[in-house]
Amino acid sequence: MPGKSEMAVTRNDMKLPMAALRKRVAGHPYPLLFATISGAHLYGFPSADSDFDLRGAHVLPVRSVVGLKVERETVEIANDPETDPDGLEFDIVSHDVKKFFSLMLKKNGYVLEQLYSPLVVHTCAAHEELKEIGKGCITRHHSYHYLGFVETQWKLFSKENPRRVKPLLYVFRVLLTGIHLMRTGMVEANILRLNEEFKLPYVGELVARKVAGAEHGVLPEGEYGLYEGEKVRLEGMLQAAHEMSTLPEGPTAMGALDDLLVRLRLGQR
Repeated sequence: MPGKSEMAVTRNDMKLPMAALRKRVAGHPYPLLFATISGAHLYGFPSADSDFDLRGAHVLPVRSVVGLKVERETVEIANDPETDPDGLEFDIVSHDVKKFFSLMLKKNGYVLEQLYSPLVVHTCAAHEELKEIGKGCITRHHSYHYLGFVETQWKLFSKENPRRVKPLLYVFRVLLTGIHLMRTGMVEANILRLNEEFKLPYVGELVARKVAGAEHGVLPEGEYGLYEGEKVRLEGMLQAAHEMSTLPEGPTAMGALDDLLVRLRLGQR
């Protein structure tokens, strides 16, 4: 396993094998603009058996994008932890920069969370430039992304028997991220950091259950009603934050993204 000097520490003191993960992304078939950690590690509630969800953007060469069919816009790589030299379980999903930039121009909070993730495995100067440009992609209509995600996740959670802690945490994490974004224009995906603002008494306990238990830890009987009421209340807060938000109606970064895309593409002849 990686030595202590090769580890990074998350908000809840779980060590991350950053050096080992950097070695894995170094094998990506195309130059990476960035690769960051998403999923439970980013959201603040990884269990000991949580795998590493790596997300990023890569740059296809010009010859791969000028033809009738663009191949490998999305690259997905998953490993076998049984054969991994460090016993890591991870997957890498990256999009070509044109596709990633196009997603940024839509009300897609997920790609913004990947872009601004503080758990950075690979970066470069263009990544820093993109984060600055990305501020012009944040709009008040990103609230719809979070409301839609919550509705889908809650339906899945409600149908489970027994119900798991993990999807419930996803519901609350998404709601708090959305409210915070509408109020501040800042992307924050860590539920513990968000809860310093919202101070929900049950968040810490739910995170503790998830972190201490297995990835599929279940919710005790009798708690569903409490969390259903909280979900409805926070949805109302998100809708109200949308109405009061001073964020723009639409993105303003198309020109800057187009310029960066051309420069990145020409650099990959």
